[in-house]
Amino acid sequence: MASRIVVSGYGIISALGLGSAANFNALKSSKAYFSNLEFLSSIHGESFPFGEIKFSTENLLQLAGISSNLGFTRTSILGILALQEAMEMALLNQNKPFRIGLINATTVGGMCEVERYYFDILQHKKDFMVYSDTIDCADCTHRIADYFEIKDFITTISTACSSSANAIILGSRLLQQDLIDIAICGGTDALSRFTINGFNSLKNIDKTPCKPFDQNRNGLNLGEGAAYLIIEKESHCLQRNCSPKATLSGYANYNEAFHPTAPNPEGEGAFQVMKNALKKAKMSTSEIDYINAHGTATLTNDESESNAMKRLFEQVPRFSSTKCFTGHTLAAAGAMEAVYSILALQNQCVYANLHFETPIDNFQLVPQLIFENKLNIRNVMSNSFAFGGNNASLIFSTYSN
Repeated sequence: MASRIVVSGYGIISALGLGSAANFNALKSSKAYFSNLEFLSSIHGESFPFGEIKFSTENLLQLAGISSNLGFTRTSILGILALQEAMEMALLNQNKPFRIGLINATTVGGMCEVERYYFDILQHKKDFMVYSDTIDCADCTHRIADYFEIKDFITTISTACSSSANAIILGSRLLQQDLIDIAICGGTDALSRFTINGFNSLKNIDKTPCKPFDQNRNGLNLGEGAAYLIIEKESHCLQRNCSPKATLSGYANYNEAFHPTAPNPEGEGAFQVMKNALKKAKMSTSEIDYINAHGTATLTNDESESNAMKRLFEQVPRFSSTKCFTGHTLAAAGAMEAVYSILALQNQCVYANLHFETPIDNFQLVPQLIFENKLNIRNVMSNSFAFGGNNASLIFSTYSN
């Protein structure tokens, strides 16, 4: 019988703050942290609300203890700061006699710095050439790996908005195949002009705070952040005298290949991936107590996800989207929402779906409207659905011996 996979540590940075405690307190307050852009220069900086982290790149470098002239991008630094918390929680130091793998997810890579210094790089100005190679998505992966001296297994996943959820799935599979002892899985993405202009060209950004699952939703808000889970076999975690924080009970990914940027309106991909995650977990639909929904507040995604939940669940459990707090953080979203799912288990709570007013006509589903605790939350499903039909679903459960 395969050993259970447990979460031994996690870390996060988002517009809600640095660290899981700051993020949880912000979620508990039921207040969105959107603002105009302060640190990224864009013609849209005051046109839309953003989930921008309120530290300059220079401040982030100082927090990470990194010299500013080494070519670390904002994407890499966010990842390092999130992983520092996870490593400390998992009782991992630099002298670790284990086979450790890093499965990192990103869509932006170092693009945020390349576009910032683009013309300086083209002119081969010496001070900026250090950023010329950082546009490669794998740059931030290797920067993070080098910072933490991870050498046994290193790879990068980029499946758009499901990237870090897929990183967690790959990490679990590597552990089950005994290829590594500990898997560090997550993702990091910084805001960039390329991302903003791309989503704006699709008419997918709301000029007001987003309204997931609302009949009058009008698009997403973009954010930035990073989050990592450290997962390992239960037996390995206990041998290290580390306390498991949660169990990764089930997972699945499924590519519906319906359209490059739109989901199947029937929710087929979302339906299949949630069903298969339940099958992996050997659970019935009635055992899911809360769904941290993908919930981008775009016209097609929320309709598709609503359709899938109605098809799969005889009675749809409590659900909400935390993107109305942080904005959509792209490749980091799956791992960030995995951290929020674990915090929901640890605090026996569910989060408010902010700005909701009117149910979608075809489904009449009402998400969780207020933060609520002192509940019986045993199993949480976390959904991540992406461009190209790259769907992933994770199920986390309270840990018990």
